[in-house]
Amino acid sequence: MPNILAIIPARGGSKGLPGKNLRRVLGHPLLAYSIAAAKSSRLVTRTICSTDDATIAAAARQYGAETPFMRPAELAGDETLDLPVFQHALAWLEQQEKWRADSVVQLRPTSPVRPPGLVDQAVQMLVDDPAATAVRAVCPAPANPFKMWRVDLGGPYMRNLLDVPGNPEPYNSPRQVLPQAWWQTGLIDVARAEVIRAGSMTGSRILPLRHDSKWAIDIDDAEALQRAAEAITALAAVTPSVRVDLAGIRLLVLDVDGTLTPGTMYYGEKGEALKRFDTRDGHGLGNVRARGIEVAVITREKSAATAARMRKLGIKHFFEGVLDKLPVLRDLTAQLGLALNQVAYVGDDEGDVACLQAVREAGGLSCAPGDAHPTAQACAVLLTQKGGGRGAVREVCDGLCQARDAAANKVK
Repeated sequence: MPNILAIIPARGGSKGLPGKNLRRVLGHPLLAYSIAAAKSSRLVTRTICSTDDATIAAAARQYGAETPFMRPAELAGDETLDLPVFQHALAWLEQQEKWRADSVVQLRPTSPVRPPGLVDQAVQMLVDDPAATAVRAVCPAPANPFKMWRVDLGGPYMRNLLDVPGNPEPYNSPRQVLPQAWWQTGLIDVARAEVIRAGSMTGSRILPLRHDSKWAIDIDDAEALQRAAEAITALAAVTPSVRVDLAGIRLLVLDVDGTLTPGTMYYGEKGEALKRFDTRDGHGLGNVRARGIEVAVITREKSAATAARMRKLGIKHFFEGVLDKLPVLRDLTAQLGLALNQVAYVGDDEGDVACLQAVREAGGLSCAPGDAHPTAQACAVLLTQKGGGRGAVREVCDGLCQARDAAANKVK
């Protein structure tokens, strides 16, 4: 079998939509959908992410992609073309690992809506046609290019963009008599590695992989993220799965404000702070503790209301007034004889970022409520559907309980 290399190109910089490759769609970072498409293939041999950003690299590994190298800064600029990025990846793998790809699949993170089986279909097309140099996804053009114009050509008159042999005025012709035009999309490209090494991303003999335009959603603004989420759900598109051993989680660590509470503050007549907790979260915490999972709470605030709630729940690992949470987390795991890959951490704001990153990079479960601050969302592997103080913690607890129960049933 040929060596089929899937490459997900995901640089850190993005001026149009900052942090684009880590923006969330249905709880997962954008690049995870391209990784999922590659990992679902039976023909792809390896899946790597080419990035210059350490946070993107960590997220890619969490979802199953390799990051054997960091992309050089000179190949991560706004104007950098695909070709040198892919040539770099091929050369690095051959020189450093003595591994040589036969064909290369490009899966852009900005096109997350893909039908199941798309990758294998594209790869098989190239395998079945030895003369072809590449396969490219296309759909019917959303506008007819034969009715388009060029203006500002040094004179007052515009000129038609494309000519049609035998038709001197295609712009005055009905659409039905004009050639069918196809628009290249970002769903998938497959090319022979030798073509890329020789200086082209496609070569000259390109097979069309035709698909319906409903799959052609390109992420270039925040509104497109919502359209992608709706399409993925409606079309049953390929979706990611978190590569975390949920059954191996032994410690659940929580923030308070914005996680166990909605983040709102209430004050009594005497100035005392009151907080709103969700009883469903409390039941969820009881369920995980019943399955042998320790629970800890680390918060920056000191509140009599929070302390009272912790006593009610029986949380013995309660740390308040903590400005730097990561050392406390590390000390606690050391005391319990645990590693960070056995930790699930749920936090919602900048004060939780260091813990979320450390847990995620170790292979643990980093979570943020669905309404968390973007800085916390960017560090989380799992984004809950519920908001903080509105069932987010219960959602995480239920997932941990289900994983523990499933593992226990397998043993039986």
